[in-house]
Amino acid sequence: MLIAADKFKGSLTAVEVAEHVMAGLRRVVPDLDVAAVPVADGGDGTVAAALAAGFTRHEARVTGPTGEPVTATFALRADGTAVVEMAEASGLQNLPGGVFAPLTATTYGTGELLLAALDAGATSIVFGVGGSATTDGGAGMLAALGARFLDAEGAPVAPGGGPLRELATADLSGLDPRLAKTAIVLASDVDNPLTGPKGAPAVYGPQKGADEDDVATLDAALAHYAEVLERAVGPKAAEHALAPGAGAAGGIGYGALVGLDAAFRPGIDVMLDVLGFAPALAKATFVITGEGSLDEQTLHGKAPAGVAAAARAAGLDVVAVCGRLQLTQEALGAAGIQRAYALTDLESDPARCMAEAGPLLERAAEGLARDFLV
Repeated sequence: MLIAADKFKGSLTAVEVAEHVMAGLRRVVPDLDVAAVPVADGGDGTVAAALAAGFTRHEARVTGPTGEPVTATFALRADGTAVVEMAEASGLQNLPGGVFAPLTATTYGTGELLLAALDAGATSIVFGVGGSATTDGGAGMLAALGARFLDAEGAPVAPGGGPLRELATADLSGLDPRLAKTAIVLASDVDNPLTGPKGAPAVYGPQKGADEDDVATLDAALAHYAEVLERAVGPKAAEHALAPGAGAAGGIGYGALVGLDAAFRPGIDVMLDVLGFAPALAKATFVITGEGSLDEQTLHGKAPAGVAAAARAAGLDVVAVCGRLQLTQEALGAAGIQRAYALTDLESDPARCMAEAGPLLERAAEGLARDFLV
């Protein structure tokens, strides 16, 4: 039995999900052979999954999204592979008091976190993006790594996406030279372009506190930013603005593609490779996956869909556990999941469901064991 589930956001980490599922299964089948590979799709929780897979924990003091210092964690393996999660430095959880700053939040701290990984000896970086508080196109990140973004007076533009409308010149020649020797994979479940109706400001800006006027401001500022970068580095800047992943995490994907020569891959595919999922799957006869909410987003690159696809290709049965289920049985089946066990089936009150997620998950796992293992 292989448990390969993502976190239940706001309730349980991926490691805790595996622990509770294991406990519930073994109440019904005490001698059950169970292995766990906590998974993530590149968003928040990615570093935690890497640490659970044996990576070493490192911390760095970096600049938060609104300028205050925060402590951010990254993971490093002995072979030089680092897992860096931008949400650790520039995520919504780092907004003081939870107050949004849609126009001024910066990814500068993410650049500092990448530098810390290089200083620690990273030779390849899995760069997980998601859960950001920012919409600055990665300009802050690139500035921390040595790029210069100047206004018409030759002064550095202020932090955030809004001030990019004042950008006159960009110079990427000062980027840390170690970056050119470092393989960087942009791991994301988002394939949006930088701007436009499906771009970062329009689709994700409202989640970060942007109203209609803010979205228009940010979209125009990022389009201008891409034009200035095109003058600085050539046509690839315009091409990357339209590329899948450019709009990830407020456009930090764009900054990574243009400035760091990152390669975009679906986050779950990257993380399954890094976390050693394939060897674990080869030993399994049955797979349990899951995440907090199984919904339409799950079907578009989220961890359970990736796990189920790999397990189905190996000819294995897959079931899921979740906090809430918003997919039909037909949609589950099409994704390769036979059945889903939702905590809301055991406790209808969402607040109690979140607060008592661990014990409820153990009960759900007991039901799963009775249905499939006895």
